[in-house]
Amino acid sequence: MRFWSYSKLLAATFLAAVGALGCAAEPGNGDDSTGVDDPAAAAAAPESAPLRRVCGTLEPTEVQKDAIEQYVNDHVQQGHALTGGTIPVYFHVINKGSGIANGDIPASQVTASIAVLNAAYASTGWQFNLMSTDRTTNATWYTMGPGSLAESQAKAALRRGGKNALNLYTANPGGGLLGWATFPSSYASKPSADGVVILYTTVPGGTAAPYNEGDTATHEVGHWMGLLHTFTGGCSTNATSGGDLVADTPAEQGGAFGCPVGRDTCVSITGLDPITNFMNITDDACMNQFTPGQGARMDAQFAAYRN
Repeated sequence: MRFWSYSKLLAATFLAAVGALGCAAEPGNGDDSTGVDDPAAAAAAPESAPLRRVCGTLEPTEVQKDAIEQYVNDHVQQGHALTGGTIPVYFHVINKGSGIANGDIPASQVTASIAVLNAAYASTGWQFNLMSTDRTTNATWYTMGPGSLAESQAKAALRRGGKNALNLYTANPGGGLLGWATFPSSYASKPSADGVVILYTTVPGGTAAPYNEGDTATHEVGHWMGLLHTFTGGCSTNATSGGDLVADTPAEQGGAFGCPVGRDTCVSITGLDPITNFMNITDDACMNQFTPGQGARMDAQFAAYRN
């Protein structure tokens, strides 16, 4: 990675700050009051835990966010910016045997997943080009969780392409977990871990209703592109270290479930909660937009870390 205007010392400090970014799971325990990741609870969650629109991606700390913003802003000031582009996608179907019931989703659902991504990101200028699909039968990898040895082994064996390539894995992690992703800032410290993992039944036509229209991938790819949850920071108005660092997504106290039209959890701040935003945690049918600010943030993050 090239650090245009940073000394070696600052570069090392930066990598230490963001190197810890990764994933942590949240259980499907039916508690809709928060969207806070809880790795310990997830580990104890039963296999039959109900599905929830929760992100298994551990968001950066305030210190890490500040380091990321400083680094990205430096790239923007140096003129290293993008306005969308085409991302190569390597799709990895991990199963425990043949047939959809074993996670071996058909090619039609892979194609539909890419179509959903392209429709969702069309307004941002980003598009996705399916390069290849591979299928792996491995019962251990099939139930891998975020941060597990199985995940590391699967990604080490299957990941393809460079830092600009999206590696999308389908599996059956259990515990109610729908998916997780790595952030762009994590790539330099652990490139082999880079990518997105989703529950195989969340693809278009899957059985994970109301999360079976493909937008779990949309949401997790948003993290992979550098976006935080819309509810990060709650009702904070601190543009530097609070919130999702996107000015045109109204603040909200916590993640929204279902499709609560008219929800307003930060009454002192202008704007209803962004329940239709792909970076919220509502039902697939409720999600339908990224904001221009989110598009600009994706451009900047991709230019800084993945270009």
